[in-house]
Amino acid sequence: MAELKFEITKHLGILSENARGWTKEFNMVSWNDREPKYDLREWSPDHTRMGKGITLTEEDIATLKAILNGEEIEDDINEDDIL
Repeated sequence: MAELKFEITKHLGILSENARGWTKEFNMVSWNDREPKYDLREWSPDHTRMGKGITLTEEDIATLKAILNGEEIEDDINEDDIL
């Protein structure tokens, strides 16, 4: 398996910390020398290990912000196809 290269380019905030000292963080992360994206995941205290997480684009962040603010969102998803 290829080695995963990452760089936290900007720390945006810590959401929580567990008993083992791992922190759930919101950061800008560059994965494999690509353009940094918003990233939400747990990190070990020395940031050498990480848990599963999600990466978000600027568009994803704008949509998430609107959802959290209770705004109606136009999407291309037909809810009948999901249910």
